Amino acid sequence: MRSHHEGQEIRDEGPKWHQKKSGTPTMGGTIFVLAAVISTLWVSIWQGQLNKTIWILIISLLGYGIIGFLDDGIKLYFKRNLGLRAWQKLLLQIIIAALIVWIAATDHFQFGLYIPFAGIVNSAILFIIFIIFWLVGFSNAVNLSDGLDGLATGLSIVAYGTYAYIAFKQKNLSILIFCMSVIGGLIAFLIYNHKPAKIFMGDAGSLALGGGLAVVSIFLNRPWSLLLVGIVFVCETASVILQVISFQTTGKRIFKMTPIHHHFEMLGWSEWKVDIVFWIVGLIGSIIYLVIWG
Repeated sequence: MRSHHEGQEIRDEGPKWHQKKSGTPTMGGTIFVLAAVISTLWVSIWQGQLNKTIWILIISLLGYGIIGFLDDGIKLYFKRNLGLRAWQKLLLQIIIAALIVWIAATDHFQFGLYIPFAGIVNSAILFIIFIIFWLVGFSNAVNLSDGLDGLATGLSIVAYGTYAYIAFKQKNLSILIFCMSVIGGLIAFLIYNHKPAKIFMGDAGSLALGGGLAVVSIFLNRPWSLLLVGIVFVCETASVILQVISFQTTGKRIFKMTPIHHHFEMLGWSEWKVDIVFWIVGLIGSIIYLVIWG
């Protein structure tokens, strides 16, 4: 990609000092996504765990990765910082989520959703809507967090590591294999993605990671855990939503810039400081979840 001068076009709306990153190769997510899929497949076959759960996990990672790949490809081909239109990306995300729901239904998956203070609600329609919302929401949440060198990569290692531990405790070998495969790919990728990044993951990586996390949380029967395990992803998304609402209703901004990692950059924090603090916050959220509900 370097030899062909295929690099990321940096958003004009972002911090001005990020312009020096323009031209850095992107779509690095394709590498760790493929590595994770290959590892998941051969270990699953070796351990006799090649079941529908494995296929659903792979489809979530590959499906959302392909959407991101298309988005990144359009940006590179047309040399712009905007890829797929918002409605196109949303439609494709919903289609992948619907495919996952259909496969789960053929495997006699129990469509029961636990709602705090209300107990388990056995409604297939409610659960299907929830799955689609969860997958679309968290794939975009991880995407929003991918704005600094190594930030989304480190946060994802923590989140997938937490679910790998839960899967190990539950003796859920399929999800354990998947999570450990993703972690392996991410650790290798971080060598090239930490500041100063030699390559970005792009939407091909961030959308895939978010979709995978959402599916893992659902198939471990702990979907709400993602609110704590992925607390930084939630805060990044919430900052954007609050900023838009505030500006459209009052004309004032709550943060200097969103997603919120840019706010701290505008306050004078270095990228390394933001990365480390956010990684620690993500780790604390995971530890709190494991201590209370693990």
